[in-house]
Parts: sequence; C-alpha cells; structure tokens
Amino acid sequence: MENDLKCPECGCEHVYPDGSLWTCPECGCEWNPNDRPAGGADGSGEIRDANGNVLADGDSVTVTKDLKIKGASSVIKGGTKVKGIRLVDGTDGHNIACKIAGIGAINLKSEFVRKA
Repeated sequence: MENDLKCPECGCEHVYPDGSLWTCPECGCEWNPNDRPAGGADGSGEIRDANGNVLADGDSVTVTKDLKIKGASSVIKGGTKVKGIRLVDGTDGHNIACKIAGIGAINLKSEFVRKA
C-alpha cells in the first residue's frame, strides 16, 4: 500500500484500494490516483485559459472557437464574450459555469476560452 497517498477531499491517510479506485473510509470519496488532479494540468489547483493565464471567479472570458452545444442545434460562436464566470470542480473537464445571452446557463472547458 502507498503510505503517502491521502484522500483529496479530507486528507485522511487511511485510504484503501477498491478495484481500480481508492476509497476514503471517513468521507466516502472515491478517486483514481492516475487521473489528472483537480484544477490545472500541472496539479497546482489553478484553472488556466487557452493562453495559460490563471482564471478566477468573476473574470470575463472570450470563447476561442465555435462550440456545438450537445443536445441542441445552436452553437456558441468564437469571439463570444462571457462575463462573470464561476470556477467549478467539473469531473468531466467542464470547469467554468456561466450564463451566455441567448443560450442560458452552461458549463465550458477552460481550454476553449481566453481571459478578456
């Protein structure tokens, strides 16, 4: 067992393997230690835009390319400005929550936006 492995949620040291995942007995968190850490790809916990700038809650960003909306026939055009973003811990890579005029509430991936 890896002695230095800790729960990413509560920091508990008493984690155990359960198949391909690790489980924390204190908070019930399950994770794969081989997955990318939350936040930035470098494990720093920072969320960065397509140009490498650090993003924060309340920032304004610009969409860098046309994005199809899954389950709808509309598209977010490249160059669309989005104000007042919120950073979220998206397990599927969508780590920005925002509202876009004409579309509504949506989650975006930080790799498709740049800081305005």
